Amino acid sequence: MPVDDDAGLRRLLGSARTIAVLGIKAGEQDDAYRVPHYLTRHGYRVLPVSPKLESVLGERCVPRLAELDTPADLIDVFRAPAHLPAHTDEILALGWKPRVVWLQEGIRDDASAARLEAAGIAVVQDRCIMVEHRRLIGDAARGPA
Repeated sequence: MPVDDDAGLRRLLGSARTIAVLGIKAGEQDDAYRVPHYLTRHGYRVLPVSPKLESVLGERCVPRLAELDTPADLIDVFRAPAHLPAHTDEILALGWKPRVVWLQEGIRDDASAARLEAAGIAVVQDRCIMVEHRRLIGDAARGPA
């Protein structure tokens, strides 16, 4: 089962330090920018993944997860559900395994979630990581603005 209880969400958020953001954007009005920006302000290192950008939030952007220099504890997905089967293949083929794959609000694919969980990867579906962080952890973990 995907993680959907407060204790489990708090544990996942508290144990992650490095977050790969798949489908990050550079526009300040985009959720796929605002959410990762929030995460950086709260002490997480964001690793941007998008074939359309060179850098975001002071980090070099890579076109695919496999090209990250650093393994991520958590992969935060801002991609349409139709892309999830291919991204699941990509995640399962990595030389490292994230602890969590977090599908942002409005993104759900039970078949992909089941495949990830079978590989020992926790999955959160259809939840905004920023909203959950604010609700469960709040500004207590806030780093410098």
